[in-house]
Amino acid sequence: MQSWSSDDVPRLDGTPRPLRLNSAPQPGADPSPAAPGTTKRLYVCGITPYDAAHLGHAFTYLTFDLLNRVWRDAGAEVHYVQNVTDIDDPLLERAAATGEDWRALAAREIDVFRADMEALRVLPPRSFVGVVESIDLIADLVQRVRARGAAYELEGDVYFSVASAPHFGAVSGLDRDTMLDLFGERGGDPTRAGKKDPLDWLLWRAERPGEPAWDSPLGRGRPGWHVECSAISLHELGSGFDVNGGGVDLVFPHHEMGAAEAECATGHAPQAQQYCHVAMVGLDGDKMSKSQGNLVFVSGLRAEGADPMAIRLALLDHHYATPWDWTADQLDRAVARLARWRSAVALPSGEPGADVVTAIRAALSDDLNAPAALTVVDRWAARAIENQGGTDPEAPDLVRRAVDALLGVAL
Repeated sequence: MQSWSSDDVPRLDGTPRPLRLNSAPQPGADPSPAAPGTTKRLYVCGITPYDAAHLGHAFTYLTFDLLNRVWRDAGAEVHYVQNVTDIDDPLLERAAATGEDWRALAAREIDVFRADMEALRVLPPRSFVGVVESIDLIADLVQRVRARGAAYELEGDVYFSVASAPHFGAVSGLDRDTMLDLFGERGGDPTRAGKKDPLDWLLWRAERPGEPAWDSPLGRGRPGWHVECSAISLHELGSGFDVNGGGVDLVFPHHEMGAAEAECATGHAPQAQQYCHVAMVGLDGDKMSKSQGNLVFVSGLRAEGADPMAIRLALLDHHYATPWDWTADQLDRAVARLARWRSAVALPSGEPGADVVTAIRAALSDDLNAPAALTVVDRWAARAIENQGGTDPEAPDLVRRAVDALLGVAL
């Protein structure tokens, strides 16, 4: 599947700090940090394309864009993979409700997503992979799991047996009762009769009348839950990749169950060294979600004339691990901030910029503290505007390039 285009990322002088992500390493993770300049491997769970990208999606992908930029600034080559779940129950349900072919619906919303990400200057993944194009990969992984005795059939469906996952719970840290509650709320089937354990989950869904299906060694059907990311990540990145990311709602069951599948298929842990989860975005005090219908779409803001860089700044003004609410005045403040920054870098000279680069790097190295990085630039811009310049004629261009490279904002 085609990704989207991006501008070149400026290179900056100086020595970046090592990145600290506030997430616990997984069982079996390598305790020693990777050497500078090595390849970093990142997998981020992508959209189910039955609706356009809302601000919660954008906040997630901007977070991992920062991670990508910090790694690149440190000299690493980044192999970034993102999936698209272009066949799933919510997509089929939306298509049935609107009378649209599910393939046309998915294609249209994927195009909107690409346009939004390109406008927001999110660096594209090296591999942008759809589930439909990965059916063979997914079926192969299910066969590997079944060969290890960790799967069983139920009325033609194939289930993963949670009893075969020795580290189950390591990703989420949840107790069994909480897992059962969340499993039922988030698309699982804990009450299905015939399962060996209520927490067992569907790997392969046998063909149902009126539903799309594909031929496979498992019989005609389509992928179940969570298995697409396990199969795609193992194929593209191998096991033990650096970071597996997504929204906090993916901690359980998606990442927990995906980790168990990958560990079972390969025979060793972990699927990822670390998991990083982005907090939810609300709207005026309520959770922003498709089920509630209270979404603010990136494409909608752009259609209203919002500068994508202002949208990006409004999102970056929040730390990824802290839940927050979107309000319209946040975009107004971001527009004003963007104007100040652009005015400051347009001056013929400014306050020395090397310390600004150092301070932005320090903020981002501390668990991707984007709000602190924005404050650094605010202070530099305020001094430059107040003094109508400064003593360093190279400072405006250096700050402009740093903001571009590290924060992804084009001034």
